[in-house]
Amino acid sequence: MTSSAIREILKITQRPEVISFAGGLPAPELFPVDPIRAAADRVLAEHGRQALQYSTTEGHLPLRRWIAERSEITADMVQITTGSQQGLDLLGRVLIDPGDIVLVESPTYLGALQAFTPYAPRFVEVATDDDGIIPEALDELLGRVDGRLLYTVPTFQNPTGRTLSAQRRLALLEITRRHLVTVIEDGPYNELRFRGQEVETLFSLARRTTPDDDLNVIMLGTFSKVLAPGLRDAWVQGPRHVIDKLVQAKQAADLHSPTLNQMIITELLDDVLAEQIKIIREAYGQRAAIMIDAVARELPTGVSCTDPDGGMFCWVSLPDESIDTEAMLPEAVANNVAYVPGRPFYAAGERRNTLRLSYATSTEDQIRTGIADLGRVIAERLSSRPAADAPL
Repeated sequence: MTSSAIREILKITQRPEVISFAGGLPAPELFPVDPIRAAADRVLAEHGRQALQYSTTEGHLPLRRWIAERSEITADMVQITTGSQQGLDLLGRVLIDPGDIVLVESPTYLGALQAFTPYAPRFVEVATDDDGIIPEALDELLGRVDGRLLYTVPTFQNPTGRTLSAQRRLALLEITRRHLVTVIEDGPYNELRFRGQEVETLFSLARRTTPDDDLNVIMLGTFSKVLAPGLRDAWVQGPRHVIDKLVQAKQAADLHSPTLNQMIITELLDDVLAEQIKIIREAYGQRAAIMIDAVARELPTGVSCTDPDGGMFCWVSLPDESIDTEAMLPEAVANNVAYVPGRPFYAAGERRNTLRLSYATSTEDQIRTGIADLGRVIAERLSSRPAADAPL
């Protein structure tokens, strides 16, 4: 099944009777609409002409300063982007030459593969387990291939929900420094922890032992998951020589991100943002717990599912590798439940017996009903296998 065919099927999930766990969208009922409206009114009343005028490519300085202070860096190490997806695209422009080897997790964020593909890299997968990238596998791989760029979502990864352990983060930094590899740390879900202890970012760990201009870690962040994605405000932080190149690339791409939106967000930083993060963490934590419980009760024996401590996703693996979740999707949609098949998240296009579920936008009743429906679809697919194909 082609990706366009999947998109056509997923369009059907807009029908009200279909329970969709497919989207990677934040919960719209949690958007702080009234505070955003009030912030927009203040900005336009007090700084209207500035907010509506062209501005600097780097981004609104007060916003960049706030981002920088959180990481104890300077504002000239921060570039505002029109969403994290633009950040990935710009990094691809300035860091990837045709034929370059880009290392990615197995599986990885599909949007990164899409953003980097126009620059013609060669993707190479790095083995992972429930604790994220396996350092020994990364070290062995870099002994065989001349990789210069590693893309990772180490915290509540999309699509699996996994988090790279603290010990492995230190190992990853040591290995990539030794092999002269630049790390792109994508952190859209960093603030969405609803269980367990915070884990320090790769960027922060790297700064402990490395001067800012020699950092081998570039980090992306976004306001889309903690305020509202429609504002399209995100950022890239990293060594100045990389940020300087991003400024040039962004100037050619769109001159600058909308100043009005940046100023609105700046108005929300001191009070609304922290409260909004609390609201989102509580809601997603409850929905995740219900989904994981429903998966354990409703999906057939042998089906495994990750149990995330934050973020928006969990990852299901079916016990029979011959089962293709893309081929199973029309059957699921016919039973009024939808998911994202796992194959597109693999750079090599393998592992067809996996799928991604999002709990972010569904009610508790929808989660229970949808997972029960999905369990019946999977059970039917497992029971319909030829006997010779069943695992011993």
